[in-house]
Amino acid sequence: MMDKDNHHEECFMKDKCTSHDICPMVLVQKIVSGKWKILILWYLSYNTLRFNSIKKRLPYVTQKMLTQQLRSLEEDNLIFRKVYPVVPPKVEYSLTEVGKKIIPILEMMHGFGAEYLEQGHDKKNNVR
Repeated sequence: MMDKDNHHEECFMKDKCTSHDICPMVLVQKIVSGKWKILILWYLSYNTLRFNSIKKRLPYVTQKMLTQQLRSLEEDNLIFRKVYPVVPPKVEYSLTEVGKKIIPILEMMHGFGAEYLEQGHDKKNNVR
């Protein structure tokens, strides 16, 4: 592990982030890493969704993995989990104010993906 004096040496923006204990880019990578987190954030960008609605949009994710990813996003204050006191339980997920700040980044990622596809670069990326 790097000591505090040189933990930004590899970052090309080190002059802007040396006051932090962690490189901001490393922090963002830790927050959004996870196979499904980016898509969960994308689907919640403009909708409040229940668990099963999210699951339907991610048919290849297991219930356990989706639960883990949602909990992690909640712990990082990107999403909010609202539980209604009804039977059967009703739970809704939405972006927090902090989470909403990632929407422009997600839109840029979507735009990059669309352009990438339009240019025919997707030949080996037969993604589900």
